[in-house]
Amino acid sequence: MPRFFISAAHKSSGKTVVSTGLAAALSASQDVRCFKKGPDYIDPMWLGAASGHPCYNLDFNTMPAAELLALYTSRAQGDIALIEANKGLYDGVALDGADSNAALAKLLKAPVVLVIDTVGTTRGIAPLLVGYQAFDPDVTIAGVILNKVGGPRHEAKLRAAVEAYTDIPVIGAIGKHAELEIGERHLGLTTPEETGAFKAQIARIGEIVGGAVELDALRAIAATAPDLPAGQPPRIATGPKVKIAIARDSAFGFYYADDLEALEAAGAELVFFNALTDTRLPKADGLFIGGGFPETQMQKLEANGALRADIKAKIEAGLPTYAECGGLMYLCKSLTWRGETREMVGVVEGDAVMNTRPQGRGYTRMKARGGLWAAGTEVLAHEFHYARVDNLPKGTRYAYDVLRGHGIDGQHDGVMAHNMLAGFCHLRHAEAAPWTTQFVAFVRKNRLDSAPRRM
Repeated sequence: MPRFFISAAHKSSGKTVVSTGLAAALSASQDVRCFKKGPDYIDPMWLGAASGHPCYNLDFNTMPAAELLALYTSRAQGDIALIEANKGLYDGVALDGADSNAALAKLLKAPVVLVIDTVGTTRGIAPLLVGYQAFDPDVTIAGVILNKVGGPRHEAKLRAAVEAYTDIPVIGAIGKHAELEIGERHLGLTTPEETGAFKAQIARIGEIVGGAVELDALRAIAATAPDLPAGQPPRIATGPKVKIAIARDSAFGFYYADDLEALEAAGAELVFFNALTDTRLPKADGLFIGGGFPETQMQKLEANGALRADIKAKIEAGLPTYAECGGLMYLCKSLTWRGETREMVGVVEGDAVMNTRPQGRGYTRMKARGGLWAAGTEVLAHEFHYARVDNLPKGTRYAYDVLRGHGIDGQHDGVMAHNMLAGFCHLRHAEAAPWTTQFVAFVRKNRLDSAPRRM
């Protein structure tokens, strides 16, 4: 399948907006499939909305190379694939670059197109590109897109420098446009749902980017990618079906596409509900509340007292429940942000408080105490939260000891009560940590047993 890897020299170069525009522009005539490097949730929302297909995350922290390759090949089933990097091309946690964007590009044998933020530079772009080529000759840098160009004169100087000192073709030059500025805030880019008429906005981004980039040249670059082994679709489990209710709205939307698919493959029927407007949970055997931005919707969440009461009653009655980050905050007694406090569900005996600085950020490693996992199991995850939870009572049961990261208190994560597990760390379904399979199995046992089992 033709494919290309969009990367940059550093973070905030505009590659997500460019990638979104390219996905939208190419989708006008092709079936585009998108992928995102790392544990991001928001960028895949934009790429998924632009391409019309789920965007899948490729993260070395939770999957070894062989599993990442298998995930890619099983989902790259369209006409052309776009893989977006995180941060810069050679950035990663490991000093040797084993988990970098460059390593992923090499694993997927994908030619790289660099998006270069050209603000404040002209001839200086040349040594940057030369250095990027020389740093790892096994990485194929096949094109460059000049971004945030100041005008025709600036563009001409940039093109002349690239042409004179490198053999990398310039396949596009994008000027500064107010319409390309997607709002930012404490957890990165805003989600598509928050921008109002996001479909029109994505279409406009596609027009601008598609008009500034030579799409035929991009397709030609993608076509140079060699064949990869064909991927296999996920295996479908046998056994009684269960229904899992999932919150999906402007407050909660952080879900990995392949995690939802893994829940279905394990035997779950997914029933989505809106925590802002639905007054009762749909009929279900289990509940999943993912991350998001509940603080921005806390007035509406509080106003929907009927749903909060229904959720609390059902969890306390034994409904198997899994919640992450924003979901944890929603299940607390209250949520405070910018000096305002709103009542939440109250099944977690603590109070969520938003801060101005991150409380936990990055990859985490945890040792299970129980819950979904056998005690002693090591679980890899990630966290990125500005919230903390105050006033948890002494004797609170936790699912994990945190070996790396912060979690709830720097030592533990995953509050456990009734049949609920709610923590700050985001899990990812993988062969080494099949949390969706474990959760569906637990939901199924509780539905079939006459007496609810305790998590």
